[in-house]
Amino acid sequence: DVQLVESGGGSVQEGGSLRLSCAASGNIYGTYCFGWFRQAPAKKREGIGYIGKDGSTITYEDSVKGRFTISRDSAKNIVYLQIDSLKPEDTAMYYCAADVPPCSYDVRDAYQYNHWGQGTQVTVS
Repeated sequence: DVQLVESGGGSVQEGGSLRLSCAASGNIYGTYCFGWFRQAPAKKREGIGYIGKDGSTITYEDSVKGRFTISRDSAKNIVYLQIDSLKPEDTAMYYCAADVPPCSYDVRDAYQYNHWGQGTQVTVS
């Protein structure tokens, strides 16, 4: 099985930055597609972005474009989410998800992923 572990969350002041990591381990065959999602209290899960198996395709939800950057280190099986200019409305639990290609570029498509991490909390004040 594949295990995903997110890290890097924390409590930061508005305007600050964080880099979240999603480390993948287990039976990883080839390269996976990854998605980032977040869920704030009492709100629906929201898709943030997607990165394809070779990192050449990256898509973002419109509201985070310009502040969020997704990247990956395939050799280490780690995917990153850099968040800049943090706002209080970014407060949420952040999750990464992964699955084998082919994958949809649609950042909202959570159902395509069979593997999920436990999440890392980001709190902005």
